[in-house]
Amino acid sequence: MSSLSVRRQKQDVDMTHGNILQHLIKFSLPLLAGNLFQQLYNTVDAWVVGNYVSNEAFSAVGSVGPIVNMLIGTFVGLSGGAGAVISQFYGAKQHNRVHDSVHTAVLLTLILGALFTVLGIAITPAMLKLMNTPEAVLPEATRYLTIYFSGISGMLLYNISAAILRAVGNSKYPFYFLVICALINTVLDLVFVLVFHMGVEGVALATIIAQFTSAILSVALLMRSQDCILLIPSHLRIHWDMLRKILKVGIPTSLQMAVTAFSNIFVQSYINYFGEDFMSGWTAYSKIDQLMFLPMQSISMAATTFVGQNLGADQPQRAKKGANTALLISVCCTVVLMLPLMVLSPQLVAFFNGKPAVVRFGSMLLRWLSPFYVLCCVNQIYSGALRGAGNSKVPTIIMLGSFVAFRQAYLYIMANFICNEAIPIALSYPAGWLVCSTLMFIYYRRTKLTSTKLVDDPAN
Repeated sequence: MSSLSVRRQKQDVDMTHGNILQHLIKFSLPLLAGNLFQQLYNTVDAWVVGNYVSNEAFSAVGSVGPIVNMLIGTFVGLSGGAGAVISQFYGAKQHNRVHDSVHTAVLLTLILGALFTVLGIAITPAMLKLMNTPEAVLPEATRYLTIYFSGISGMLLYNISAAILRAVGNSKYPFYFLVICALINTVLDLVFVLVFHMGVEGVALATIIAQFTSAILSVALLMRSQDCILLIPSHLRIHWDMLRKILKVGIPTSLQMAVTAFSNIFVQSYINYFGEDFMSGWTAYSKIDQLMFLPMQSISMAATTFVGQNLGADQPQRAKKGANTALLISVCCTVVLMLPLMVLSPQLVAFFNGKPAVVRFGSMLLRWLSPFYVLCCVNQIYSGALRGAGNSKVPTIIMLGSFVAFRQAYLYIMANFICNEAIPIALSYPAGWLVCSTLMFIYYRRTKLTSTKLVDDPAN
C-alpha cells in the first residue's frame, strides 16, 4: 500500500484467528482496568467534596451527571462508529481505508471539541433549572459544569484516540494512560481542595487537567505508530465517503446516548423532589452503580472489536461465537460482584458520604436495585456485537424506547397516580433494563449477525 505499508506492532491484535475466550479476556482486562481508572475521575471528585467540602457540593457534583453525559454520550456514539469502521477495514486488511478513517475521525473530533465547549457552557443554566436543582446546590453545580465544559476537548481527543487503538486490538495503552491520569487527578483534587481550598472549582480543574494529559499521551502514540493508524497532522482532512460510514454507524448510537442522558435530566428532577439527603444517597449509589457497569461495558467493547474484525474478514460464525462467549463472561462477572455489593452497601455509601441519612438512603437504593444488574448484560453485549456489525439503528430504537419512552411513562404514572415514593421511583431504572434486554434478546436471536456494507469490495 505504497508509503503506508504496514508493520504490525506487538500491541495490536488480529482477532480473526486464535482462541475466542482468550482474545476476549485479554482484550477486556485492560479495557476494564482503563474504564475503572476513567471512572475514578468523577469518583475521586465525589469523594473529595463529600468528605472535605460540603453536602451541597457533593450533591452538586453528583447531580450534574445527566448534563455531562448528554454531550459526552453524543461523542462516544460517534467514536464508536469510527471504531466499528476502522475495525472492519483493519480485519479486511484495507489499510489505506484505515488511514483515511483515522484522519477523518480526528479532524471531526477537533471540530466537535470547539462546538461542545461553547454548547456545554451555554446550556448549563437551562439544564440545571430543568432538573429542579435546589437553590442551595445551584451555585456549586453551575461552577463545576462551567469549568468542566471549558476543558471537554481533552476528553473527546482521548476517547477518539482510544477508539482508534482499540479498533486494531490495542487496549493496553489507553489503560496505561488512564492510570497516569487518574493518579494526576487524585493528587490535584487533594491539592486544590485541601491546600488551596478551591472547592468544586478545584475538583473540576483537576479533572480537565487529567483529561488533557490523557489526550496528549494518546495522540502522541498515534503520531509515533508504525502501523496503518499512524496519525500525520498534514493528512488531516474529511474524507466524505469515510465520514458517511462513520456517521451511519455512529449517529444512531449518539442519538440514543444523548436522548437517554437528556431524559435522565427529568429522572433527576424526580429524585431531587425527595430532598438533599436523598440526592446525596442517590449520588453515592450512582457512583457505585457506574462501577458495577464497567465489566459488562468493557466486555461489550471487546465484543464490538471482535465482531467487527471477524465480519471484515468474512467470518460470521466466528463473530457469533464471540458474541455468545462475551455474554457468558459478562453474566458471570456481574453475579460475582453483585453479592458482596449488597452485603457491604452501608460501608460503600459511607465511603462517599458518612452522614447517617445519606448512608441509609444510599444503602436502600443499592439493595433494591443491584439484583437487576444481570439484566443489563444482555442489552450491553448484544448491542455491542450489533455495533461491530455496523448495525446500530435497531439497538438505538430499542434503547430509546426502553430508557426514554417507557421510563418516562413509568415515572409519570408512578409519581402522579400510583405511589410517589422513593423506591418505586428508583425502580424506573431496572424496569427500563428489563424491557430493553427482553427486546434486544428477541431482536438479536431473530437477526443474523451479518455486516452492514462498510468494507470496500477488494476488486474496486
